[in-house]
Amino acid sequence: MPEQPFEPERAIAGTGMGGAMDLATSEAETLEKTPGGPEGTGPQEKPRSLWSDAWRDLRRNPVFIISALVILFLIVISLWPSLIASGNPLKCNLAKAQEGSQPGHPFGYDGQGCDVYTRTVYGTRTSVTVGVLATLGVAIFGSVLGGLAGFFGGIWDSILSRLTDIFFAIPVVLGGLVLLSVVTSNTVWPVIGFMVLLGWPQISRIARGSVITAKQNDYVQAARALGASNSRLLLRHITPNAVAPVIVVATIALGTYISLEATLSYLGVGLKPPTVSWGIDISSASAYIRNAPHMLLWPAGALAITVLAFIMLGDAVRDALDPKLR
Repeated sequence: MPEQPFEPERAIAGTGMGGAMDLATSEAETLEKTPGGPEGTGPQEKPRSLWSDAWRDLRRNPVFIISALVILFLIVISLWPSLIASGNPLKCNLAKAQEGSQPGHPFGYDGQGCDVYTRTVYGTRTSVTVGVLATLGVAIFGSVLGGLAGFFGGIWDSILSRLTDIFFAIPVVLGGLVLLSVVTSNTVWPVIGFMVLLGWPQISRIARGSVITAKQNDYVQAARALGASNSRLLLRHITPNAVAPVIVVATIALGTYISLEATLSYLGVGLKPPTVSWGIDISSASAYIRNAPHMLLWPAGALAITVLAFIMLGDAVRDALDPKLR
């Protein structure tokens, strides 16, 4: 008996209305499960931004998690040092000068009989304050100057380039010895102002290069062709896409500024007593390093851990924000 050719219409008709509906439903479900959709396009995921991708990578990076936890702990004790240190950092007892660890005083006493543990904890506030404020000042001042020079170009760009060359030629430590030696204030503001004065050229150059790169993109040219003003181009289109390198450098530089404050205080031109600072304690303890090394090791260790935490955080942020490393 010859085989009858298969006819889809007849097969569907033979199944009845219910069978046809089942067949259509099955085909629709198959199309929905197909990755490309009915025409190969299919439902597409919403594209993620650079910041969402960076945050996703940072959450999976153990270096970022560890450094962030250390920095969070430092910020908490800098705001509320009495949480873990109930003593007074300025209260000293000469009868206990240079004594080692004792119950209730795990770090021992310094050359003036002050509790090293309490001074180390309270010194966190000074170092973190100087580092954060100096970094904010450098980032804002340098980014504004560099961004404007890179956007407008011309004579302003040339003047900024020569200014940065001049400031780059000034040694930081030598400049601090010269400028801060004539300051008699015991506050942190002269030290912060000095760091901003000599730290802005680096951020300025990075911001300038980022803005020059960003303003050449197609979306900026399209916005300009549609009549967008210069302020709108800078604030809405260029700055969000040019700020990532500035954030990376500023995060790494924060640890450098904390170390610089300790160096200047150690040399006697930074913060001055009665301000509690790791640099001041390291300077006063250096003369007793053979007889009482604990006076030097604890504040120096706290300084090293703090600087290392911020540098590790900056490296993790750089890896997350740099598209070339993906």
